[in-house]
Amino acid sequence: MDWIELTVHTTSAGSDSVSAVLMDLGASGTMVEDRADIPDPDKPHGIWEIIDRKLLDSMPADVLVHAWYQPDEEFPSLLDNLRQRLAGLRSAFPAYGSLQLETGSTPDEDWAEVWKSFYKPIRAGKHLVIKPTWETFQPGPGDRIIEMDPGMAFGSGTHETTLMCLELLEKVIAGGEEVIDVGTGSGILAIGAALSGAGRVLAVDIDPDAVRVAGRNAVHNGVSGKVEVRQGDLLREVDAVCDICVANIIAAVICTFAVPLKDHIRPGGLFICSGIIADKEEDVRCALLNADYDILETLHRGEWVAFLSRRSS
Repeated sequence: MDWIELTVHTTSAGSDSVSAVLMDLGASGTMVEDRADIPDPDKPHGIWEIIDRKLLDSMPADVLVHAWYQPDEEFPSLLDNLRQRLAGLRSAFPAYGSLQLETGSTPDEDWAEVWKSFYKPIRAGKHLVIKPTWETFQPGPGDRIIEMDPGMAFGSGTHETTLMCLELLEKVIAGGEEVIDVGTGSGILAIGAALSGAGRVLAVDIDPDAVRVAGRNAVHNGVSGKVEVRQGDLLREVDAVCDICVANIIAAVICTFAVPLKDHIRPGGLFICSGIIADKEEDVRCALLNADYDILETLHRGEWVAFLSRRSS
């Protein structure tokens, strides 16, 4: 039996919302093609030497979100529902692009493997390398490998926001720090912190599936002795404090979190945040400054922004 493949044309700003709609309608998985996730090898940053120019050239101009469905009797109504929801997104969020919908098919024996070709080893910072479990990679001196099996729902951890958070974590961890990873997802930031020398890492997420996946990934990467994965809302159910807090979420949540999160960061401690689309950069900057953080560094990758800040009091 062939699977039906649906592809939605969108933008970096709309990819998460489109993926959520597709998954909510029962997709067996989603995969995002976004040129912004692939750094331009002609403009080296010192950390992208793994990237091949051919990979960037092969990427589509639009951001494409792919999803797979079984062709059953409910699919026609599902398709109508999807078209209506895309029309609603198009009307409410012009920045999400055309939201054009395409249909195709994928043979049953191929659909679960086709997306793997988009994920290759990629370097974050000087020594952290994210490697899919099915790929081979020869590490250089001092390299620390984060091996991930992204599955179809949690992503591979190679989004630019994740890479910037890992770069900043590697830069600021001197050894022995206590770290909190808010909204851990696959656990990749918690794993990166542990491999970079953190003494203890608390990875928190409200999603029980994320907690399960993050825990499994911590075991697989040999850091379960340092990384504790816990389900819950950090601001309501967890009383831990840390030297470094990292949150790769969205701008609106960061703005809301900025003040109450200070209760979980020791005075003088650091806050790394990303998941911030470029047009929300000033909103987050103002929220951090108003919450009495000192902004130490701002990173930009494609359409995304990350901040390194310090709790000043």
